Amino acid sequence: MKESKLVKILKSPRVITLMVSVAIAFFAIFGPPTNLDLFAEGIEVKSVERSSAADEAEMRPGERIISVDNNEVKSVQDFTELTSGRSAGEIVSIETDKRFYKLTVKPEMRNVTLPETEEGNGTEMDGTNQSTDGNITENKTTGTENQTSRSTEPDAKNESINGTVSANRTIEEVTGVENLGITVGKLTRTKIRTGLDLQGGTRVLLHPEEKLSDEDLEILIQNMKSRLNVFGLSDVTVRDASDVSGQQRIMVEIANANEREVKDLVSKQGKFEAKVGNVTVIRGLDVDNVCRSADCSGIDYQGGGCRRDQTGGWFCPFFFSITLNTEAAERQADATRNLNVIDGYLSEKLFLYLDDELVDELNIAESLKGKPSTSIQISGSGYGPTENAASKDAISNMKKLQTILITGSLPVKLEIGETNFISPSLGEEFARNAVFTGLVAITAVMIMLLIAYRRITVAVPILCISLIEIFLLLGVAALINWNIDLAAIAGIIAAVGMGVNDQIIITDEAMKGHARKLRSWSEKLKSAFSVIFGAYFTMLFAMIPLFLIGAGLLRGFAVTTIIGITVGVLITRPAYAKIMEILTED
Repeated sequence: MKESKLVKILKSPRVITLMVSVAIAFFAIFGPPTNLDLFAEGIEVKSVERSSAADEAEMRPGERIISVDNNEVKSVQDFTELTSGRSAGEIVSIETDKRFYKLTVKPEMRNVTLPETEEGNGTEMDGTNQSTDGNITENKTTGTENQTSRSTEPDAKNESINGTVSANRTIEEVTGVENLGITVGKLTRTKIRTGLDLQGGTRVLLHPEEKLSDEDLEILIQNMKSRLNVFGLSDVTVRDASDVSGQQRIMVEIANANEREVKDLVSKQGKFEAKVGNVTVIRGLDVDNVCRSADCSGIDYQGGGCRRDQTGGWFCPFFFSITLNTEAAERQADATRNLNVIDGYLSEKLFLYLDDELVDELNIAESLKGKPSTSIQISGSGYGPTENAASKDAISNMKKLQTILITGSLPVKLEIGETNFISPSLGEEFARNAVFTGLVAITAVMIMLLIAYRRITVAVPILCISLIEIFLLLGVAALINWNIDLAAIAGIIAAVGMGVNDQIIITDEAMKGHARKLRSWSEKLKSAFSVIFGAYFTMLFAMIPLFLIGAGLLRGFAVTTIIGITVGVLITRPAYAKIMEILTED
């Protein structure tokens, strides 16, 4: 019994290779079948800003938003419309798949310094600036017990200030309302990573203050990646964006992150110094190890935990241990050997500088006087209007300092040249326009093929193979964690356009090859693929310079185009050639 053409196509090794590739791409994009949820609708919380109304309500990323004030939410635009234009003190009810939240809109305040002065007790007034001294102590281990000297008072400085002092009077005034602190986006159905153009986020363009060698520039980029990853930000892209004129630039893209947090992290060189008086005793490179585990870092509950201060706000102390090299320990011993002891602490403090700016000052325990200890404990604090906000601020402050100590300083200072924040709603509009444009292009190609060949059996396979090429390209992107942005979409269109052209060449050879006196299919195929490979290598060599010296969007376009045309030449073109061979058999 003679086999049908469909059975022959399905049994072909080239077609089987194509189907296996499609299956691999499917799992790369959607994951295991147990996690597959193609019909999920709505939006989810992508990030929550620290100390915001959402953060204080303990809303967390990943929660699916169902409604706002009992109004169903299906899109980012719905959420934006329902939460904007609120007044200070207004309650916003948000229902998620986890729980029900009531968020209070906060007024946006600023301090205004008046020309008049006021007098008061030094201890009381010192508490108003919310500056709590941390402590630096020696970690002593006896058996299994870790004994450290801690201050049990919330502010040691307050006890040492007496008498009457005068200061400019300050008041707070309302300048508007704060946002709820929620960044939302469409529900994640696939493992395809979309760029900032499509999902929203922050893009920062940085310029080194001085010219760097290629090696130093690479070190700078790797150091920044480490710093952002250590801090815990996800979907981070740091890449060289230098242009052909030689101007060095670094592009940092962080999806679903607020602009203030990103600028604070990337703008700091991270040159860390610790001084006793005017003597530098610790530099960033002197720190061998920074503890981040729960047993030697976190909120200092042994020292009293979170408490209210004299202004009615909250402060929470934190601590973490570090290990110094012997040289730093000796410098610290020399600098403290001749200091006096006052109430359990030395007469000089340890001042912490980041990028030559004072960021904290710590009391030095008397046990460290003249002693070259390599294991010490650093402490500080965080503040907020509520205990939860103060705790989050303390953990954030601790995490930033740990991050700088772990990753070290950058080889050069960076200037922020440009900062762009793309809202998720705008990204969603970009995505819709891109899909619409793709559908219009595919429809136009289909119409032209029907006009040219007048046979649907030719037009449909070309269209199907083109769609498969797009699917395979997205699968490769998911496997290598490549971001799909507007430049990548342009690369997909270019690759598909080249694919359609190659398939037309194969189709012409299959249907009109007899006119050129080509008697065998192998001769027809050889003629077609000589043109296809010529076009492939021409495009490949054109894209390589864009990949090597291109910046930003140019590199994204080059990578996507190279992936697309390579997948086509290796997988889909041979399969399509076999399909056409079988379809044109007599």
